[in-house]
Amino acid sequence: MTQDVEMKEQQPVPSNSLSSTPPSILQSLKDISALIETAAYTREVRRIVRAIRWTIQLRKKLKASVISAFLNFALVPGSEAHSRLLSYVPKEDEHDMEVDTATSATQAPAKHSLPELEIYGYLLVLIYLIDQKRYSEAKACSSASIARLKNFNRRTVDVLASRLYFYYSLSYELTGDLAEIRGNLLALHRTATLRHDELGQETLLNLLLRNYLHYNLYDQAEKLRSKAPRFEAHSNQQFSRYLFYLGKIRTIQLEYTDAKESLLQAARKAPISALGFRIQCNKWAVIVRLLLGEIPERTVFMQKGMEKALRPYFELTNAVRIGDLELFKTVAEKFASTFSSDGTNNLIVRLRHNVIRTGLRNISISYSKISLVDVAKKLRLDSPNPVADAESIVSKAIRDGAIDATLDHANGWMVSKETGDIYSTNEPQIAFNSRIAFCLNMHNEAVRALRFPPNSDKEKESAEKRRERQQQEQELAKHIAEEDDDEF
Repeated sequence: MTQDVEMKEQQPVPSNSLSSTPPSILQSLKDISALIETAAYTREVRRIVRAIRWTIQLRKKLKASVISAFLNFALVPGSEAHSRLLSYVPKEDEHDMEVDTATSATQAPAKHSLPELEIYGYLLVLIYLIDQKRYSEAKACSSASIARLKNFNRRTVDVLASRLYFYYSLSYELTGDLAEIRGNLLALHRTATLRHDELGQETLLNLLLRNYLHYNLYDQAEKLRSKAPRFEAHSNQQFSRYLFYLGKIRTIQLEYTDAKESLLQAARKAPISALGFRIQCNKWAVIVRLLLGEIPERTVFMQKGMEKALRPYFELTNAVRIGDLELFKTVAEKFASTFSSDGTNNLIVRLRHNVIRTGLRNISISYSKISLVDVAKKLRLDSPNPVADAESIVSKAIRDGAIDATLDHANGWMVSKETGDIYSTNEPQIAFNSRIAFCLNMHNEAVRALRFPPNSDKEKESAEKRRERQQQEQELAKHIAEEDDDEF
């Protein structure tokens, strides 16, 4: 299974940190807590999103002493959440403690803890533990955070919860226990569906698909995907992941056209900073295109930052393009460990048939008549009966239309038909006619779309009629009032 890559977005530094001297990490975390507190009271989810992006920028600078000081500031000292979170943070020497007396003097610790701040504390500690490769502590912390998260049903917590789900699954994957949380993820997805937490549904659906694909349970993954509720994507990163997993499922199901579209779309939608994710998308897309009989362009393998990672697939593509079965075997053996870690070994086994067919097509073009013995030698078939295998391969290629030839079984020959002038046939006319029809249909659709402009005249008439009706009603009311005055 490929390693999951967290996709990050570039976020400008908030205006309160643009000063001559940059603020300390603890002060930045306090500003984030103030932002989350404001979002909790005003119910503005966008502020929570901004706080998470700001936190991702600070994650490489986090220290245990800073996190402990922040927990003392944001949570009620002595509370259950405060004590539990501090137990996960490793202790450091006093000389490593970051002193921030200026801000501490002006800001007092929180008298009561908001659910958003408590969940953010779990998220901050969990990110730090994973970055420090303390996977066992991260696993315990993530389980505690999920148990605590089930007690909250607030829209401002949903964004923080989606990040916790991600790191919850990641911590178990890093410890090799991903199968243990499958039931919990299904229960969380059901709860998110009942609470109409669409961002949580997106995240949990992707985590479940990843969980199934990690253990090659493609049928179960497809059943879940097909029955899960679909809605407009809220997160571009989650939608990219969904397309990637969908492309992998379609590839295993031999639906190469749909798989190619999903994988290429996932690579396009992924953020530029998510290099690892885009590399995985391109690896699978290259294999799918080869299985479709296409040869990827050289520029695919020369993308910035991907040359080294895509080198095995470049050599594999070269072997398929030439149709050299021996070279194909050499490349497959040389990079067997790479293909195994990428999970593409089974797909490369399928490529063997494409290599043979490409080599046979080259032979058919080069020779007008050739014996099956020579065909077997040129294809380098290493089977016990290469002539019989060559005959079977040639007959299947003729039946599928891959080559234009006939098979002389009695004499053991493959006779290629002469390639005629294609412009003497009706094929160019048919192709030209289909293009003209496409352009005409597009023109007709554009004309139909422009045929009925906005009906501004009727709207103007209705407005005038409305004013006339109101004027008549006012005159009638005035007349009735005058009659009443006359009666008195």
